[in-house]
Amino acid sequence: MSSPMVGLVQVGLLILAIGVVYRPLGDYLAHVYTSEKHWRVEKAVYRLVRIDGDAQQRWTTYAAGVLGFSAMSVALLYLMQRLQPLLPLSFGRGAVDPATAFNTAVSFVTNTNWQSYVPEQVLGHTVQMAGLTVQNFVSAAVGMAVAIALVRGFAAAGTGRIGNIWVDITRGCTRVLLPIAVIAAVLLVALGGAMSLASGIHVIGLDGQAHTIATAPIASQEVIKELGTNGGGVLNANSAHPFSNPGGISNLLEIFLILVIPLALTRTFGTMVGDRRQGRVLLAVMVAIMAVMTAVVWWAESHPNGPATLAAGGALEGKETRFGLFLSGLFAVATTGTSTGAVNSMHDSFTGLGGLVPLLNMLLGEVAPGGVGAGLYGILVLAVIAVFLAGLMVGRTPEYLGKKLGRREVTAAALSILVMPTMVLLGAGTALALPSTGDALNNTGAHGLSEVLYAFASAGNNNGSAFAGLTVSSDFFQVALGLAMLFGRFMPILAVLMLAGAVAQQQRVPATAGTLPTTGPLFAGLLGGTVILVAALTFLPALALGPIAEALA
Repeated sequence: MSSPMVGLVQVGLLILAIGVVYRPLGDYLAHVYTSEKHWRVEKAVYRLVRIDGDAQQRWTTYAAGVLGFSAMSVALLYLMQRLQPLLPLSFGRGAVDPATAFNTAVSFVTNTNWQSYVPEQVLGHTVQMAGLTVQNFVSAAVGMAVAIALVRGFAAAGTGRIGNIWVDITRGCTRVLLPIAVIAAVLLVALGGAMSLASGIHVIGLDGQAHTIATAPIASQEVIKELGTNGGGVLNANSAHPFSNPGGISNLLEIFLILVIPLALTRTFGTMVGDRRQGRVLLAVMVAIMAVMTAVVWWAESHPNGPATLAAGGALEGKETRFGLFLSGLFAVATTGTSTGAVNSMHDSFTGLGGLVPLLNMLLGEVAPGGVGAGLYGILVLAVIAVFLAGLMVGRTPEYLGKKLGRREVTAAALSILVMPTMVLLGAGTALALPSTGDALNNTGAHGLSEVLYAFASAGNNNGSAFAGLTVSSDFFQVALGLAMLFGRFMPILAVLMLAGAVAQQQRVPATAGTLPTTGPLFAGLLGGTVILVAALTFLPALALGPIAEALA
């Protein structure tokens, strides 16, 4: 079977698999976050941490819980890395240096999973399992909780309450992430994924010499890093390593895990607000953007410039032969359209136009379909902006889902979408102005600029993937990227929760003849145009100097 046909078959199977689970999973998620019944294990957790599981919170209390829980998580993960020699299964690996420990702690707590080190050489299994893997679960649960809080705000009728952060995090882990992750991990092991507590296996190579191949409890972390749109990995080769992603079927499974919850949350949204057509509009915009991005990267990688790539029949450098151009491109679109950041190929080796696609996916705000939770609240914020712009054009007070969008609501939405461009452009500009950055780059010119821009886009959007042509082990990059991750994660969350609180205080008003319909193709086009417009106006100059210039060279 030809490579293009393999890619099309995987896309078809992916659509079929997600189509089968979309409705039941979306409705199940709605039930999880609206049920008044607590499981016994959940009640035990509430008693242990002294939480009233039936208490409803205003947005300020909810936000304080998110920030407090995340700050505690950063501190604990930092200490685990610094105290690694005292922990079991450390295999003689020393304490992680302070700058790297700070960057890594922030990275995994913010659902970014950016890694500036070689995991199998720096971290032992205890830090990997009890530190990083735990954060893969809870950081994803935080993202889902914030999205559900915003949905509750639109569904509420003057209560001002948006749920309970502790209940939402707990249920996200116990009822959603853990059950799916356990089943998927067993499947991945059955497909050839590695799962071992040994530090490595010893083999005799073709050269007759003894070699050690690093191993770890890979399958369990591989699954939750995809399911929770976390990224990162136990091995430096990430999802290109055969222990993490053995072949085509496992590749399909991992892409399915990346996309399934973000897409299903659109159904959850429609169910919770009482109008499933609203969710279908968001789903249509997400799928349309993904389809365009996939088509562009496939065309770019199979029609490259240059004699070497033309002779090879495509841009094969940096790609695993068991995946080829099309499965590598599909994975790249999925992982950067969400906030996953896992890679099964080297994005730095993509063509100029092909490399533009994963970069642009992040700069669009990762809303197609976006991270677990983050994608839903991100596109809802853009929906608010789209309705506001439409209101300006017709001279009416904008309304969305029966809630009027006044100064407070629009200010919160604007703050949410302005944080990421600020982090990306200020960070990249500062880095490019430093003489030391030139020594950290493997490439000069347009591609070198793209490497720096990609790094800060990845950090500011909590993605975690990298072009990898940039060495980021210096203290400047460790701290600068760490700050970009922190502000890129929590400033939008605070703005989203403020928006949730504002709309939750309002009574729902009935639609009138002047209300903009938000369930048809017209609004879908307006929302898609807003997504593109915001990124185009903000990042076009930087993109023109980087990947666009490289593609035209």
